Order: sequence, then structure tokens, then C-alpha cells
Amino acid sequence: MLTDRAIINLGAKEKPYRVSDGGGLYIEVRPDGSKYWRQAYRVGGKQKTIAHGVYPAVSLKEARKKRDEAKQALADGFDPGQQRKVEKLTAVLSAANTFEAVALEWQEQHAKRWAPITANKIKTALQTYAYPFIGALPLADVTPAAILAMLRKVETAGRHETAHRLRSWCSQVFRYGVLTMRCERDPAADVKGALKTSKSIHRAALPASDLPAFLRKLNDPAVRMEYRTRLALRLQVLTFVRPGELRAAAWSEFDTEKGEWRIPAPRTKMKDEHIVPLSSQAVAIVEELKKLTGRYTLVFPCVGKPDKPMSENTLCAALQTGLGFPVTAHGFRATATSTLLELGWPAHVIDRQLGHRERKQVFGAYSHMAQYIEERRKMMQAWGDHLEALERGAMVIPFDRSAA
Repeated sequence: MLTDRAIINLGAKEKPYRVSDGGGLYIEVRPDGSKYWRQAYRVGGKQKTIAHGVYPAVSLKEARKKRDEAKQALADGFDPGQQRKVEKLTAVLSAANTFEAVALEWQEQHAKRWAPITANKIKTALQTYAYPFIGALPLADVTPAAILAMLRKVETAGRHETAHRLRSWCSQVFRYGVLTMRCERDPAADVKGALKTSKSIHRAALPASDLPAFLRKLNDPAVRMEYRTRLALRLQVLTFVRPGELRAAAWSEFDTEKGEWRIPAPRTKMKDEHIVPLSSQAVAIVEELKKLTGRYTLVFPCVGKPDKPMSENTLCAALQTGLGFPVTAHGFRATATSTLLELGWPAHVIDRQLGHRERKQVFGAYSHMAQYIEERRKMMQAWGDHLEALERGAMVIPFDRSAA
């Protein structure tokens, strides 16, 4: 029988050689000096070999234990070599069925359907909150209690809305797991009622009566605000696009000669290309921005990370902290809508400029293919002129409906 001292003293030879330890176990010494544990056995009249690792990573004691386990498997009627293969395959499948593995697969399957900002929110939330708690667990082993413990930590941090969204995203991962036969049910559904009620997030809009004061303050050099952020807010008011569409705007989307901004389908909520006619006031802002960020791909690149867009909190922070108006950037869509309606512009023209596909409940049935582009060009220029007049202190005069 072998001893550790004897194994250490086994030197390399020109050809591999074996030294037996008994019971079929032997150590094979290679020409490079490496030493491999092997076990010979017979099953069904055939001679076979099973590997037990490399010495000294696998000690003599461990190798003997593996030999005895293999002999017990033979006594029980199993082929230890085949059993080892099954164990390895099971481990591989188990790794592919963890919550994190299935969640990543689910994200990949749905990535094309999500807006980039949505995909990033889901990815970040799962990485931050879910994976550290349940990411390494096989999907079928995740319990409602484990999910609730994870969500309670998010709630404790005061992020109630995030907790609700995270539960929903986890639930979708489990439902995907059910469909792909990685688990039998969705345990995240069991904790839905256990979460604290999430307060609705109201996207506060600026009252039309506050537009003059807002525009003048936005243009006040005494207000401390980064110049690009100031220009971004002006462009937001003039175009009333979704804030996410504004922040991720690329220079390739703008044609100032035509006075157009074409937002590609993948960046829009409705997944249709959205045309934004630019008023002369908007064109002037775009030209000013060109001097600042024209060398980059994005119009509003993140400071220090030009390949990423401006943070989604930048505009709201500028509005609420910098300017002192308790509103959101998204709220300007409502401000523009209500103001333009009061000033006489047709509802369907406004709605199409908002980038909506259909709103039968509000405005009646309109084909989403109807672009009304010429009417929209007139309306957007009139809107730019209206804002400029308000800033100068002019009276508000309704637009002539016949102009549209």
C-alpha cells in the first residue's frame, strides 16, 4: 500500500507508469512528474477505468474514500463511471437552472421588445436585489419566504415602488421557468399581498398659468444650472417628447435643414418611428447644442461617460431643485396638450405629435398611419412662437382652428 512519503518520492520516467494502492486504486506518474489517481474495475465482464483526480489536490485518504464509494456502487449494481457522468450532467443542468441563469435567459428573450431604459432598469434591479439573495438557487428551490425576505430588505430602504416592480419581474422569470419546465409554479405570486401598498407616482405637470414665470426663470442666468441641462429643458418644453427619448437623442436623428427630429422605432414607446417637426426656436437650441456635444454620438451625453445618456434624474432635479417647480419633465406633455387644446388645435393632431398610436376613448378613432405632418409642422412652430411670446410677457391669444 502507498504512503504519502512513497508517493512524493515517485519520480518521473520516460514513459508513464503505475503504482498500485490496492482494491483497484493506483497512481499513474506521467513523464512531466504529474500524478493521477485511477481505479480499475470490471462491470459486465468489461475492464473499465475511473479517474479520481490529481495528487496532491486529491490526497491519498480522499482517493481511497472515492475508491470505496465506487466499489459500493458496483456492489449496488451501478457502474461508477456512468454514475459520475450523470452527476456531472446533473451539476451542469442545475447551474443552468438557477434563478440568475433563467432570469438572464428571460431577459435575452424579451430584450427586443423592451425600450433600452426598461431593459436596463430590470437588469439593474435583479443584479442589485435579487441575485445576491436567490440568484444561486435552483429555480425550483426558491420559496415564497426567500422572495419575501428579499423584498422586505428593499422595502426597509424605503423603495416601495421598486419592491413591487421587482416582485413583478421575478414573477415573470418564474412564469418563464414554468413554460420552459425549469419549475412547476410561481412562488413570487404568493407574496403579492404581503408588500406594503405602493404610493402612486404622479407625473406632476406645470400649470399653463405658470409657463411665463417658468420660462423666464429657465432663462435667468442667476439660476445655477449646467448649460446643457438648461438647453435640454428648453428643448423638452418645445418638443414635449418623452424624457427618455430626449435624454438618449443621437445627432444622427436630427436634420436642422428640414427642421426635423426622427426618433427611430426602437427608442419609442409605440415602436414606430416618431417625427418631431422642429420650430425655429427648437432648431436654434439644437444648433447651440451642436457646438457643445456635436463631437459625440449623443446629444446629451453623461458627464465623464460620453457613450451613455444623461441620467434620468438630471432633468427632474433641475426642475425641482434648481428652478423650484414641483413638476417632472414628463409633465410637460400634459402641459402642452392642455394648452394646445385650449388654444384651438385639433385633438388628433396633438395626439399624433405626442407619439400615441390610438386613443379612441379620448379623441375618437384615428388611424395610427395618419401622420398629419403638415398640420403638426404648423402647430409646432405656433407652439414655439407661443412660448417665446409668453416669455416676453405677451397676452395669450387662442390660435385659429383653421390654421390646422
